[in-house]
Amino acid sequence: MQSIFINPARSRGTISKNIFGHFSEHLGRCIYQGLFVGKDSPIPNVNGMRADVVQALKKIGVPVLRWPGGCFADEYHWEDGIGPQEGRKRMVNTHWGGVVEDNSFGTHEFLELCNQLGCEPYINANVGSGTIREMAEWVEYLNSAGDSTVVKKRWANGRKDPWGVKFWGVGNESWGCGGNMRPEYYADEFRRYQTYCRNYGDNKLYRIACGPNVDDYNWTEVLMKNAGRFMDALTLHYYTLCGDTWDHKGSATGFTTADYYKTLVRAARMEELVTRHSQIMDRYDPEHRVGLIVDEWGAWYDVEPGTNPGFLYQQNTMRDAMVAAITLNVFMAHCDRVVMANLAQTVNVLQSVILTEGDKMVLTPTYHVFDLYRAHQGGRQLDCFVQSDEVGEGDWHMPQVIASASEKNGVTTLTVANLSDREEAAFAVHGLNLAGARGRILHGAFDAYNDFASAPLSVQPFTGIEGSTLRLPACSVVEITVG
Repeated sequence: MQSIFINPARSRGTISKNIFGHFSEHLGRCIYQGLFVGKDSPIPNVNGMRADVVQALKKIGVPVLRWPGGCFADEYHWEDGIGPQEGRKRMVNTHWGGVVEDNSFGTHEFLELCNQLGCEPYINANVGSGTIREMAEWVEYLNSAGDSTVVKKRWANGRKDPWGVKFWGVGNESWGCGGNMRPEYYADEFRRYQTYCRNYGDNKLYRIACGPNVDDYNWTEVLMKNAGRFMDALTLHYYTLCGDTWDHKGSATGFTTADYYKTLVRAARMEELVTRHSQIMDRYDPEHRVGLIVDEWGAWYDVEPGTNPGFLYQQNTMRDAMVAAITLNVFMAHCDRVVMANLAQTVNVLQSVILTEGDKMVLTPTYHVFDLYRAHQGGRQLDCFVQSDEVGEGDWHMPQVIASASEKNGVTTLTVANLSDREEAAFAVHGLNLAGARGRILHGAFDAYNDFASAPLSVQPFTGIEGSTLRLPACSVVEITVG
């Protein structure tokens, strides 16, 4: 029989709640129609924020939200998005669909959204087309309690007290859409820009450097060598594709069993990437002072037929639930280095947790995985070894069972996924007494999904606990709590 071994005596530390973070870019219908509908919308809202979406995100405990991009961040000028909405500058979003951006959702609106969600804001500032002064004054506008001209602009816009925003990204994808820079050049730019991002009062900025794309290990080496002592964290971006090129990324819903396993194997590559980038970071930072932030991750497929290709709207199946489980397990296993991660993206874009259409809203399978994993936020990671059979098709094979465990306030949480498309998984649990255990489960066909006409996938009570044995149906994710 397959087995899971939990050793409470061994741990890599606390699982940061921010590993379960999200990402909201001015892209497609993520912000507009997704998170923000405006105060005058017939769709129920609180200060313009869509009420049903906010309530759903609060349920999964969104800990941190990244904004305004993404590629959009390096063409975004924050002063265009403050003041009376009717007077704000209109621009063309050249990265995403060529649509007009009216800047009706800006700094104040984003921080209102974060307040309603009860989450930390993570602001990604403009290095590609912005200036040091622009970034420094945005920090001042957000965080200073003084009476400078910049701060008085904030007062005039209805906010007396500073927000005290902590997380501050200095540029995005500077190796690509953020400026096509060489690592040596960006390292110097980061050192320069972060110098003028001041701490105000008791708020100490957490300065985040743009890290590598996928397996660009040279970028990590150069950044850690030349700028490591100036940063608090370094980012990593990795997207899971089913297809073999960016022009043909594969369908979100019309895929084969082989495609299913290919996608899971590619999602599991996150383990290799986090491990190897961490090894480089260890050479320059053995004390793990600098965190690794995977602030863009998720499955990226071809857009849904008939939608704007620049809006990156795609469906979300049980395959994506498995991608989420695989990826979150990697982050938790490396919680001594990975301090934050941000799923791309929150609503209506890429591997979103929520889809909207007019006044309708649907929760995706990925949403339900974040619900099942919520109890891990802030928990003490427990060593968890899985002895598992392999499943797969053709050249693509994975362990059938993956698992993670944590303990918090006397309660142990075990999350397990059965990745098989058709085989039940029966396995013994060692090191955790399942007497009195409670369980919840998400399961369905590997290509099943929720849409606005029918939403068959949701979290249900789990009844597969038999003594010290768990029995999981195919393509399922389960949460077990003990204590």
